This record gives sequence, structure tokens and C-alpha cells, in this order.
Amino acid sequence: MTGEHSSKQYDQELEAIRSKVLLMGGMVETQFDEAMECFRVGDAARAERVIAEDQNVNLLEVQLDDACSHLIVRRQPTANDLRTVMATIKVITDLERIGDEATKIARSTKSLHERGAGSFAHYDTVRTISRAASDMLHGALDAFARLDGKQALELIAADEVINHEFRTIMRNVITFMMEDPRTISSALDTLWVAKAIERIGDHAKNIAEYVIYVVEGRDIRHSKPPAIDQAGL
Repeated sequence: MTGEHSSKQYDQELEAIRSKVLLMGGMVETQFDEAMECFRVGDAARAERVIAEDQNVNLLEVQLDDACSHLIVRRQPTANDLRTVMATIKVITDLERIGDEATKIARSTKSLHERGAGSFAHYDTVRTISRAASDMLHGALDAFARLDGKQALELIAADEVINHEFRTIMRNVITFMMEDPRTISSALDTLWVAKAIERIGDHAKNIAEYVIYVVEGRDIRHSKPPAIDQAGL
């Protein structure tokens, strides 16, 4: 009975942590969406609010890391339970870094606004990659919530599409700057935004990999990504 009671307490504590991780996930999703919206419309005040929100994300990261550490010390989980806790810690780290990337997008928005930059299609340049990364992040959090290994594997393949789109953006922006050097500063800001979005895709991919680690016990980091339809790029 003591062992059963202890196991139930562990399950309750882990579920409470997972719920807060998903809350943190919702926060960074909103932060990313808001960053892209203020980038689209050039709203510097809104960008400042996105930057300020990052403090709340950072605070939640610290609280969750502490909760996971205490759970390990008190319950001493083994086998799959330990894998779940360790993967959760890594998910927390990736979510915090997604918040950092959203903050970078907001800072680029402020930079463009302060310079009154024009003549470059800033948002149009990153619209496609932004939507792809947003969908990927949402899917990764959904896979984590449901521990869906199949969905996680599909998301890992989707990251290659985002990487391909980023390389295309980089070539186009460099060509644009060479043709009109006056746009270099504003074009670079747009390139930094595209890079931040690409990194958000990377972090979403990491979350998907941790789901597979929990579900299947396989660490597929640094392994060859699943094949994708190149014609669809």
C-alpha cells in the first residue's frame, strides 16, 4: 500500500509539472504569434510588450526546473519514469529558447520601426516560414501533451521544409541587398527574423524528438531525418 501510495503521488506531481509545461508552451506560442503580428504591422509598442513577456517565461522555466529537480530527489524515478522527467526538463529548456527567439523578432520590429525602414517586403518575405514554424510548434506541443510518437516523427520531417525555406529566403535577401545597397540594414533585420523563425522550428523539432524518447526509449537526435517529398518544397 505504501508503494502504491507513493506511485500515485509521483504520478500526480508529474502531471502537475506537465500541465505547467503545456501552460509555458501556450505562453511561448502566443509570444511568437504576437511577435510576428507586430512585425507584420510594424507596431513597436506591441513589440515592447512581447519583450517584457519573456520575463514571465523565464520565471516559469526556473520554477519548473526546480519542480523537476525536487521530483527526482523525492521520488527517485527509474526506467521510463526517469526518461519522462529528463525529457520534460529538456522540453522546458527548448520552450524558454523559443521565447528568446520571439523576443529577437520583436527587437527587429523595433529596429525597423525606429529607422522608418521601407521599400522591402519584410513580412511577405517570412510569411510562409512563419506559418510553417507556428504549425510545427503547435504540433510538437500537441504530441507532447498526448505522447504521440507518430505525430512527433512526422514533425521531425517537417523541419526539413523550414530549413529549405530559410535557405531560399537567405539567397533572395542577399540578392536584394546586392541589387540595392540602400536596403542592407532593413534587409538584414528581416534575415535575423527569418533565422529566429528557423531556430523556433529547430526547437519544435527537439520537442518532437523528446516525445519519441519518452514513448519508444529511442534517442534519435543527430540521426538522419525521415525522408520527405522534395517536390513539395
